[in-house]
Amino acid sequence: MDGTRIGGTEAETSHARFVEVTLDGFDELLLAAAPVAEPVAELVIDLETIDVESIVNVESPAWCEALAVFDLETTGIDIETSRIVSAHVGVINGSGHPVEGTSWLADPGIEIPEGAVAVHGISTERARAEGRPADEVVAEILAALRDVFDRGLPLTIYNAPYDLSLLNREALRYGLEPLATPSPVIDPLVIDKALDRYRSGKRTLVATSGQYGVLLEEAHDSRADAIAAGRVAQAIGRRFPVELSMDVEVLHHAQIGWCAHQAESFQDYMRRERDPLFSADGCWPER
Repeated sequence: MDGTRIGGTEAETSHARFVEVTLDGFDELLLAAAPVAEPVAELVIDLETIDVESIVNVESPAWCEALAVFDLETTGIDIETSRIVSAHVGVINGSGHPVEGTSWLADPGIEIPEGAVAVHGISTERARAEGRPADEVVAEILAALRDVFDRGLPLTIYNAPYDLSLLNREALRYGLEPLATPSPVIDPLVIDKALDRYRSGKRTLVATSGQYGVLLEEAHDSRADAIAAGRVAQAIGRRFPVELSMDVEVLHHAQIGWCAHQAESFQDYMRRERDPLFSADGCWPER
């Protein structure tokens, strides 16, 4: 392991403290959560088609047994221009313990804005001194994600369209082959909004982790955030075992519709209350 890659095989549990980052809030800008008064479209679950008696003793859906996890820390919020600074790809078991994982630190080739440094703590100087060439890092991230998909593992990403779309643009920037229709993906942000749509408050990873009793240490560290996202997905599965008892591929396609409805609801609110020309992109899991 050289000094430019952080992490490696993981076997320990991440613990936590809650830290709310308010500096222009990357999370706030990325999530663009609609106010509680504007619920997203109705989630319809036909309980008559579910054999409830067969799953009453199931603590969580089958897809929770092993999850791949992924997170990026970057130079900004614009998927077209932002660059990867750090990343983590790993796997957690059914208890939420990390059983494998690799983290990367990249030299993005551009200055890291102070606002981004304030969020994830990685300065331009550190990235240049310790980071590996960005094209090599992007290639290895793509290879790691292809590997988990080839193994049949669902990939958990909090606010998947941001990370996957930015990775897509980075791949194109360096002449690499992007992921082709990444699937199955589990996005705790989309699922949480669909199943608990009237809950007040923020939907950042920090806030949602607290809501589901998941400890998040070192928020905005790619490894910590990736593992927390996986644990939040598992916690949602335990809280809503009947609604989420579907096959993971069915869940993937359900999230496409849920995200589209959520974006439409938020767009309607913004046009009515703030900006008549506002547009929200509901494509998922990549834009």
